Amino acid sequence: MSAYFSDASFKFLKALALHNDKAWFADHKQQYEDHVRQPFLRLLADLQPALAEVSPKFRADTRTVGGSLFRIYRDARFSNDKSPYKNWQGARLFHERRREVAAPSFYVHLQPGASFVGAGVWHPEPDTQRRIRHFILDNPGSWKQAAHAPALRRRFEMEQTEKLVRPPRGFPADFEFIDDLKHRNWVMWRQLDDATMTGPRLLSTLGKDLVALGPFVDYLCAALDLEF
Repeated sequence: MSAYFSDASFKFLKALALHNDKAWFADHKQQYEDHVRQPFLRLLADLQPALAEVSPKFRADTRTVGGSLFRIYRDARFSNDKSPYKNWQGARLFHERRREVAAPSFYVHLQPGASFVGAGVWHPEPDTQRRIRHFILDNPGSWKQAAHAPALRRRFEMEQTEKLVRPPRGFPADFEFIDDLKHRNWVMWRQLDDATMTGPRLLSTLGKDLVALGPFVDYLCAALDLEF
């Protein structure tokens, strides 16, 4: 089984972090295509069959516009950081109805020393947050199976940033999973070391991760009235 990424992939991203300007990127754009973008698109194409086994409603979309792969260009209009490029590459394996309603997704992230795989709902609107919290409150047993299964927690952790300090208003403070209701994002993730990202078993590793994350994403889909 051949590898997708290589040391050259990380070398490019490290250099981009140091030389984050349009002139440098223009001079090195072919390296980006050869070592980052095209390998990632190949990985997405090869992940689709494994993803379809987990859920026929999710897509690893290889289209260069509107597909799974995020653009390398940053939207700096509302940021103090005006650097034009991301120093990472990520891809979202999305639900087929993502443009109609809020939906969870799977995610793969390539970055030197900080690559990871995960799944869940990231930065949802307040109404979506309320729906998920109420669903967890009403269905705690299946939430325990989906988000706290020992096999899942041995491999993944729940993202812990952007949490409420106190329980959300209107929810009982003694609820078994009250800490989970404090979340603003519901994401399970695990870090992938550089050797895994550049090794020949990346595809099979990610395929197993998608399977392991499936019940968690299935639960979030149910919370948002989406088929899985």
